[in-house]
Amino acid sequence: MSTLLLKNIRCLATMDEERREMAGAWILIRDRQIIGLGSAETSPPDDIDRVIDLSNHVVLPGLVNCHHHMFQSLTRVMGQQEDLFGWLRACYSLWAKMRSEHVYAAARLAMAELLLSGCATASDHHYIFPNDVQLEDEIRAAQEMGIRFHASRGSMSLGEGHGGLPPDEVVEREDDILRDSQRLIETWHDPAPQSMLRIVVAPCSPFSVTVDLMRESAALARAYRLQMHTHLAETDADVAYSLERFGLRPGDYAEAMGWVGDDVWHAHCVKLDQPAIDLFARTGTGVCHCPSSNMRLASGIAPIRQMLDCRVKVGLGVDGSASNDSGHLLNEARQALLLQRAQGDPAALSAREALELATRGGAAILGRDDIGQIAAGKSADIVAFRLDGLEMAGALHDPLAALVFCQPQRVDLSIINGRIVVEDGQLLTADVPRIVAAHNRLSRQLMRGES
Repeated sequence: MSTLLLKNIRCLATMDEERREMAGAWILIRDRQIIGLGSAETSPPDDIDRVIDLSNHVVLPGLVNCHHHMFQSLTRVMGQQEDLFGWLRACYSLWAKMRSEHVYAAARLAMAELLLSGCATASDHHYIFPNDVQLEDEIRAAQEMGIRFHASRGSMSLGEGHGGLPPDEVVEREDDILRDSQRLIETWHDPAPQSMLRIVVAPCSPFSVTVDLMRESAALARAYRLQMHTHLAETDADVAYSLERFGLRPGDYAEAMGWVGDDVWHAHCVKLDQPAIDLFARTGTGVCHCPSSNMRLASGIAPIRQMLDCRVKVGLGVDGSASNDSGHLLNEARQALLLQRAQGDPAALSAREALELATRGGAAILGRDDIGQIAAGKSADIVAFRLDGLEMAGALHDPLAALVFCQPQRVDLSIINGRIVVEDGQLLTADVPRIVAAHNRLSRQLMRGES
């Protein structure tokens, strides 16, 4: 069994139960697990296979991204003046032309971007399956890139012809969706601690799936004890659709469909009202906040402060790279802080709260207690950022807060499941220029209308 010692850590934010912050700290890793840590007053063992000095770094748990649509990195800066529904309509016809190679290339690019921003665990919500596309296209990419992955088998079954938003050409038959979801669960899902791959059941949204599919998907997920994920209450138009079609506000709709509980998390929830916030708190239902996407599409400001005060589980997501045009998870922590404060309260969200959303918060809504904090027995998911760059100058009196207040930077060291994935700011698991070149070639194909 190999051992790795991270020593002389300038600032260690454990995000453990006591939220300890240590100076001159050390972390001992054996294989995939953290087996010990301590402050400058304690000494680590001597017999170590490899030692890395982090005396010029701030260290924290690997960040957790709870909502993404990786395929959308192929179609960035589309629908630049559109709201959610208009933007989706501008993109559907392009996405319908995707093939397996497009989704694989997009996933590799999105994962590289996440990894270099300090992300160690990502959940991707893939809900469109044209041509020969399968969820395995993303699973293969995740295994190659070394990211801990929650692969969400999304779905759309309600096309325009039956009152939904997406065109009929991009929806699937519900029997096919459920059959493929079961196949993926039985083939790929690993529920064990420190698992690198889990499957999530994830119908897309109230305006793209039927009531029957929502209920059947929940039944399938719970039969296999899986997490469940969907979009909810993202915009005013989203709420209006729910009221018109179901006669229910989004929170009531979620409850009626069986989509509340500690095995459920919803993306966005910008328009969640107080009764729904109370419902989510009472049932342990999670929310993934996607601040950049919400601003880009003019969706509004999610009531994150209210949710946290009511003890709703909240994590962070970069959302699709076509509704965010970026995939930098540390930047989402910064945007979360700024957006809550934009409503007039300079104390609406602190830097440490923002980082907690990106670590412990994300782990909680993914149903994981083995990641999101640095403590003995937890998975060895650890990231380190340098303190000697332009970005941090003048802020070293509080380097942890500087990660959020200052310009987001590239991670310098990333360890995922005990494996070094990024070192000296360089991704070790893939050739980034080749990923970019392949991705741009396929993106140009889509934009030209080539299949």
